[in-house]
Amino acid sequence: MQLAGQPLSLSEIAKVALGDEAIEVAPSAHARIQDSRRVIEEIVSRGGVVYGVSTGFGKLAEVQIPAGELRQLQLNLVRSHACGIGRPLSVPEVRAMILLRANVLALGLSGIRLEVIELLCGLLNRGVYPVIPEKGSVGASGDLAPLAHLSLTLLGEGEAFFEGARLPSREALDRAGLRPAVLEAKEGLALLNGTQAMHAVGGLALLRAKRLTRIADIAGAMSLEALKGTPTAFDARIHAARPHPGQQAVAEHLRHLLRDSEIRQSHLDGDPRVQDAYSLRCMPQVHGAIRGALDHCEDVFKIESASATDNPLVFAETGDVLSGGNFHGAPLALALDYAAIALTDLMSISERRTDRLVNPDLNEGLPPFLAPHAGTHSGFMILHVASVSLLNEAKVLAHPSSVDNLPTSGGKEDHVSMGMTGALKLRTIVENAEYLMAIELLAGAEALEFRRPLKSGAGVEQAYERVRSISPAVNEDRSLSVDIERVALAIRTGEFDSETEEI
Repeated sequence: MQLAGQPLSLSEIAKVALGDEAIEVAPSAHARIQDSRRVIEEIVSRGGVVYGVSTGFGKLAEVQIPAGELRQLQLNLVRSHACGIGRPLSVPEVRAMILLRANVLALGLSGIRLEVIELLCGLLNRGVYPVIPEKGSVGASGDLAPLAHLSLTLLGEGEAFFEGARLPSREALDRAGLRPAVLEAKEGLALLNGTQAMHAVGGLALLRAKRLTRIADIAGAMSLEALKGTPTAFDARIHAARPHPGQQAVAEHLRHLLRDSEIRQSHLDGDPRVQDAYSLRCMPQVHGAIRGALDHCEDVFKIESASATDNPLVFAETGDVLSGGNFHGAPLALALDYAAIALTDLMSISERRTDRLVNPDLNEGLPPFLAPHAGTHSGFMILHVASVSLLNEAKVLAHPSSVDNLPTSGGKEDHVSMGMTGALKLRTIVENAEYLMAIELLAGAEALEFRRPLKSGAGVEQAYERVRSISPAVNEDRSLSVDIERVALAIRTGEFDSETEEI
């Protein structure tokens, strides 16, 4: 992929993060990168005073640095800010982070040399992945600690993963045939100011969340069939009367999944029910609203992928170097919190459907807890308990991190975004949601066994067969932990996408 500071979709980011596609700076970006660098070099040559070029950082911005110490200033900046904590980010998250950082630097507004950006691309292309602890960023001057750990590897310091081994960065670079960089004026700051850690972690989680909105339609349609519900609520005329795009798309998807249902035909005549419970009837309204929320978040992330997020910015056409606040993570932080709340609501409606499948007071004549011999067997009783546990954790994590604020850097950075916290929380909520949707799919497939020989809608049958290829019917009690893991993995890796891709 050639990088010129262009907008990158979540799927484009994931293609690089999860695959082995190489990246390079597009030739069209070379001139503007070099022009912005010349501005910095001219400032240094004349002894000009510019924040981050010839001054200290943050509260120390008033301290002018002698010309002979400018290299040491940038090196010290990277070393001192590399104070991350906790588990390392995953390889896909690091690959996404490198991609995003290189792309925004290619805008030519950062004053960094072309060869430093090319070395950044070289890390990804040669498989040198910096060890980046996931905690320690407040998303104010960007993700300072995570980006400092990324930058340490460029300098041959810190640690990196290479060919599956965790090594000193210098050794990893040597094995990959790469030479460490020596940073010049402003380059450490250009590498550290940015939102690419929260963008990488949150963006990959957001893409998984968007897949789950389609999976929820499949699981919900399966539950509707098993509970002998009515598809009347998905009539296109109803949704034309309230034309939210997500709502209309979900209703269309449900009609597609439920077409040619023998189960529906079997209870069409003489069914006294006019309408179902909200968790079934209101799937278009709820699932659709969640789609809309996540689409908005994706739009925010796409804008950010092509945004200069460091400070100061270098405008080569005028020679101006302007200090601002584009590094502040507020746009992403708010979007991440919105996504977390939306996905937790998706989990909530799914859990309510699972309860209806197993609860003997609600499940339309299905065996209690879907057990083949209730009493002797417990069936799916504890799967619902596990679902409630997952939902409870998601509800706690859905509290917005962006509403918190603690001043840092001696009060200079007196309002922070907490965006990285939002990204890490969303990642956990997505994982929980994948498990929770797996539970509804397993329960729905099991409930359909008790409606045989009648078949459900064509799309539901496809999903049923896919579940059964992973998890056989529960003819007697067994541990279902492995089944949940396998179905969740199938969701995560796109094995159910053929039932979602048309709508």
